[in-house]
Amino acid sequence: MSAQEGGSAMHEEGSLEHPVHPTADVYLRVGAVLVILTVLEVGVFYVPAFHPVLVPVLLVLSAAKFTLVVMFYMHLKADSKFFTFLFGVPLLLAAVVMVALLFLFLGALTLRGAAGAG
Repeated sequence: MSAQEGGSAMHEEGSLEHPVHPTADVYLRVGAVLVILTVLEVGVFYVPAFHPVLVPVLLVLSAAKFTLVVMFYMHLKADSKFFTFLFGVPLLLAAVVMVALLFLFLGALTLRGAAGAG
């Protein structure tokens, strides 16, 4: 192995040990987007037109906020894809279970309300 190859191998190892982190500007932009999403969440709650779709809209907005926080502030974006998979699959499973429970209990409440009216 030549000295030049050894140098490049050392350089590659160094880049793996010290991943490039986002700059402060990126964190400020992500923080600004998080503030905007929070304002939208509060606004959606107080606008009467959104009441029929309040829960799905809030779930989508909170999922977007969660994704941004995990990707940037927990550095998952710069980590190995294996960690993303390891974190994402249980999260997706939990989300599917929660949505299924929402539909299950919404159906039970709807049936209970229809039976009480009749």
